[in-house]
Amino acid sequence: MIKKIFSRPQAVIGIILIAAVVICAVFAPAIVPNPPDGIDPSLKYHEADESYPLGTDQLGRCELSRLIYGARYSLGMSVPMMLILGALGLFIGTLSVCAGEKADRMITFICDVFISFPSLITAIAVISILGSGIQNIAVAVVISMWAWFARTVRSYAAAEMGKEYITAARISGCGTAGLIFKHLIPNILPQCIVYMSTGVASAIIMISSFSFLGLGLPEGTAEWEAMMNEARTGLYSHPEMLVYPGICILITAGGFNLFGEALRDALTSEGGI
Repeated sequence: MIKKIFSRPQAVIGIILIAAVVICAVFAPAIVPNPPDGIDPSLKYHEADESYPLGTDQLGRCELSRLIYGARYSLGMSVPMMLILGALGLFIGTLSVCAGEKADRMITFICDVFISFPSLITAIAVISILGSGIQNIAVAVVISMWAWFARTVRSYAAAEMGKEYITAARISGCGTAGLIFKHLIPNILPQCIVYMSTGVASAIIMISSFSFLGLGLPEGTAEWEAMMNEARTGLYSHPEMLVYPGICILITAGGFNLFGEALRDALTSEGGI
């Protein structure tokens, strides 16, 4: 299975991109050339040189250092969100198909109600009520996307419910909890991991939208989306300040998408999806 995944070029490229971003996030203090929040107005929009490889921004802060530290925020926000969404989706989706027809209809109806509203609009509405900040952004993303995960997991679980091993488990007296945790979740977990890996890219792009609209983290934060929002003031004179964080978002989202697609192709060829 692992050999099949890594035999695909998109998987290798995806892993390399993800590894590069993770290394930047983990070892940021050791590899940054300058303090990310060091302000020096005399170095405003300083050109790239040995001390400032990508130059400085409108406040004289090292652009490269801020980009490297930005990986911490993007991964530190999007990955935990996907873990929470994955856990919720696994629990609600499997419970829906195991708890009886009435419960299944009720859960499906609630999911359909949430899905009927665009995720970005729902998240923006929640942030507008709760305010900006990491915790509020996480709550907004989870509220706006949980139904999609639950609905997807339900479809995976419903496909498994018709298989012989589920029937054998029911005949042997396996209860709902045992059916979910011993049989359904272990067998649909690979498909869920694929969905979660591509979901990380969606979360990063959604968070980017918040910051670009001024609803994300406070200005001055060394985070890619906040940096893009700040760079709008110098869009025409220094467009590179907007391009650099955009490239970082593209690399991170592309890495997770490429790896997720490779994982999906590998599972499809084995009949797993």
